Amino acid sequence: MKLTFSLVFLHLLMISLWASAFPVIQIGLESFSPQHLAVVRLSIASVVLLVIAIATRMRLPDIKDIPLLLVLGFLGFTVYHTALNIGEKTVSAGIASLLVSTTPIFSSFLAVFFFREEFGKRKWIGSAVSFVGVALLTFSKENFVHSANGILLILLAALAESIYIVCQKDLLKKYGFLSFVTYSIWGATISMLIFLPGLGTDFLNISFRSAISVIYLGLFPTVIPYIILAYLTSRVGSAEAAISLYLTPALSFFLAWLLLKDIPSVAAIVGSIITLCGVLLTHSKRRAVVKKTRFTIQK
Repeated sequence: MKLTFSLVFLHLLMISLWASAFPVIQIGLESFSPQHLAVVRLSIASVVLLVIAIATRMRLPDIKDIPLLLVLGFLGFTVYHTALNIGEKTVSAGIASLLVSTTPIFSSFLAVFFFREEFGKRKWIGSAVSFVGVALLTFSKENFVHSANGILLILLAALAESIYIVCQKDLLKKYGFLSFVTYSIWGATISMLIFLPGLGTDFLNISFRSAISVIYLGLFPTVIPYIILAYLTSRVGSAEAAISLYLTPALSFFLAWLLLKDIPSVAAIVGSIITLCGVLLTHSKRRAVVKKTRFTIQK
């Protein structure tokens, strides 16, 4: 499908909002624990979506679909945001965004096992290259043990996100992009309620910029990009919708420097470039396969 001005604008808006989330998360972590930051972020998003649901008279999901919606919400939002927040305690915002961009690699492996998609030589090479890049990122810091733990958690977040993406196809088709995202976030918020104890203490010690950051995270990166991505997927297919997201790490590195004065080391920069090259190499071949089999995978 030919890209129109509106589609290009949506791509740029999605990239910008998701890229901004990574450094803003670290600002929120100044006052909130990783779990509490995820709770507040998703709660704000749920309230906004509740207003939208009432205004649009959104129908409730079928009872038979609720278990799957809860599971996908748990993976795509609860696990993703909690693991990402914990990981960002020891991993910089730019590197975190880069690690999340490995989601298509996990999606490819999942497609092989669950959908019998062809996994060609280029994908294997790309995966190996990305692994080398991640290893270099891990050892780019002096305290690489803590860095490794954070990187593993962020890779877990990417894996959870890939499962959410791969398994959403039928529900997205049935309910539409707005309703599906709404149900997923509501389901995730319900599962996050176990982290409510102790949240009041965080609010008592909250700084002004942390308060602004969590409100921003709840209102913008949590809701708008997911709706845009689901909409683009319904219009141009998930592979086409996801390709522009590879610009996210570059913008995240810039925003991290601007907001946090976070300057990556030379080793981190080299590792980032290697990882991104591996991801691009893996994804480039998949686009051809997707068009041939009519099965698409999004990030």
